[in-house]
Amino acid sequence: MYIRGDHAELAVGGSLDVRSAADARTVLHSALDEGAGDLVLDLAGLDALDATGLGVIMGAHRQAGRCGRRLVLRNVPPQMQRLLVATRLHRILAIEGGIGAHPL
Repeated sequence: MYIRGDHAELAVGGSLDVRSAADARTVLHSALDEGAGDLVLDLAGLDALDATGLGVIMGAHRQAGRCGRRLVLRNVPPQMQRLLVATRLHRILAIEGGIGAHPL
């Protein structure tokens, strides 16, 4: 897994899973604590996401709210779109362009 960027936009790639969750959580929470306004997560390079990785994203969403910010997902891969719909999290998370912006 890699996360590149700053306190306003981060690109996430590889696998966001149980093995990378602690590092991802640290980077996301630091970016949220240090910045202002929306934090955009560009997920175009995300290859895999498990329940732990989804928990990291939800934790970052909650942390953003506590910081007076908003977490915005961009370029959500089709498999993650399906997971967000199945769990109804697409109703909670801010998704640039909404679900279906990319063909499922």
